[in-house]
Amino acid sequence: MDKNSLAHTTWECKYHIVFAPKFRRKIIYQKIRADIAHILSELCKRKGV
Repeated sequence: MDKNSLAHTTWECKYHIVFAPKFRRKIIYQKIRADIAHILSELCKRKGV
């Protein structure tokens, strides 16, 4: 991926997270809510967030 930069920062985006719009939220989140929570918590632990 390309590295982006501003005056005092440089970053490389490796994740693309898409959240469902309001009208689809009930359909998607009821089925995979626990999986989403687990994946996001693991990513945060790896990144130290």
